[in-house]
Amino acid sequence: MDSINYFFQVLSSVLWGWPMIILLLGTHIFLTIRLRVPQRKLLTGIRLSVKKDKDASGDVSQFGALATALAATIGTGNIVGVATAVALGGPGAVLWCWLTGLFGMATKYAEGLLAVKYRVRGEDGRTYGGPMYALERGLGMKWLALLFAIFTALASFGIGCMVQANSIALLANETFGISTSLVGLFICILTAFVILGGVKSIARVCTVLVPFMALLYVAGCIAILLMNGAYVWPAVRLIVRSAFEPAAAGGGFVGATVMMAARYGIARGLFSNESGMGSAPIVAAAAQTRNPVRQALVSSTGTFWDTVVICALTGLVLVSSILAYPDISYADGAALTKVAFSKIPYVGAPLLTFGILTFAFSTILGWSYYGESAVNYIESQRSSRFYRILYIVALFFGSIINLDIIWNIADTMNALMAIPNLVALLLLSKVAAQETRKYLWADRLDDVMED
Repeated sequence: MDSINYFFQVLSSVLWGWPMIILLLGTHIFLTIRLRVPQRKLLTGIRLSVKKDKDASGDVSQFGALATALAATIGTGNIVGVATAVALGGPGAVLWCWLTGLFGMATKYAEGLLAVKYRVRGEDGRTYGGPMYALERGLGMKWLALLFAIFTALASFGIGCMVQANSIALLANETFGISTSLVGLFICILTAFVILGGVKSIARVCTVLVPFMALLYVAGCIAILLMNGAYVWPAVRLIVRSAFEPAAAGGGFVGATVMMAARYGIARGLFSNESGMGSAPIVAAAAQTRNPVRQALVSSTGTFWDTVVICALTGLVLVSSILAYPDISYADGAALTKVAFSKIPYVGAPLLTFGILTFAFSTILGWSYYGESAVNYIESQRSSRFYRILYIVALFFGSIINLDIIWNIADTMNALMAIPNLVALLLLSKVAAQETRKYLWADRLDDVMED
């Protein structure tokens, strides 16, 4: 097991190195230019996300699809992950994380567009789509589509299932002294009630859970920023300056370089919002939308909320807290986050605990649908029930075992997912540009897509 763990640890570090970071960020910038900066239509996307499309086909509302995608992407990485980036790369990492999200909106837009463009109706009457269908139907690369589906199915048991269950179980045990076995059993029962009902059930829960947990967390961040009021603007200046000037951070951050700030900030942004990974378009394909561009705009708002808002707020809270309380140790990302939130009297620590618990659980729900869709593509729709049962069982084991090897395998599978998806995005960028010209820039967002 040690040899296997070491193999995946090395492979993961190679896959998530500079070549992958450059490829993902390069795709973000390329699609931003090729699609004529679809980020300009952010407000339109937000408006469409809360508007029901009565003349559209699909399984869930556009907001339901967005909420499910956000459930999978808004996780502990938004809290502890940003703190780790700051601890390793300095305050400048926050700016790079934010810029990654800003450009990543174009990639998430293209992913959503292609998902709807190439989606299909299954034997069970449900709508299926995502990178595997874009690769098969758009490029004729069935073999690469199968590889993507396999990587996605494996990743769902890692980052979406066992890792999240382990985070919940350990936190509940440390905070409330509850046995990890009991926590694991509770997670299994709670998840079963939701995912056994399929995508509609998952979307219904996510449409309630995601806005609630996000608003509560944002309210906590705003409360901390108000407490750190005198240090907020200096924190903004420090973040911007230290992103390009290594010496600007000063103090304990003197070892952080521009390259370190860029690497950790970009990597955290990419990993947090999953733009380019190919996961979110799987549920985007199930949205009730009359044409691909409408859902593409809605999908792009997911990256905005996840990284441009939540990750940026987290980073600002952490850096302003470091300036306000110089005694804070920022060598440990998790410890830094706990100290920052503990500054809110009485409710700070419980708020952080609740945020991590709900973020992790929502990720479990979102990724269960991704994995199920991948298994359905590999085998058939008849495999759904078997996958759900296996997923629930994996949650229990994830709660009680050491997950070092699972973490490394999950990171590897996530990187391997991105490669086929980026192939689809780049080779089908012409199609995405044509659809964008047809519906968005010709002001025909209300037109119904032709079969």
